[in-house]
Amino acid sequence: MGWFTGLVLYVLIWWVALFAVLPWGIRPQAHPDPASGWRGAPEHPRLLKTLIATTIVAGMIWLGAYWLITSPYLSFRHGWLAMPAHN
Repeated sequence: MGWFTGLVLYVLIWWVALFAVLPWGIRPQAHPDPASGWRGAPEHPRLLKTLIATTIVAGMIWLGAYWLITSPYLSFRHGWLAMPAHN
């Protein structure tokens, strides 16, 4: 895997991980709007902690993906996933 492919893969993984990490530790507002009952955005979104957690989670997932892609376990050139050889 080249550096550009690795970077693009990391950005895609980071973006998906953001939506998985975003609700961690978020609590709605304690007092909803009296007219509609809508609680709106959280009182303390803690975006910096969310971005740091997303970066760490995405890095771990990327390392696993890099290992799997560069390992011989997932190869289309040889092994059980390879196309049959022409005789």
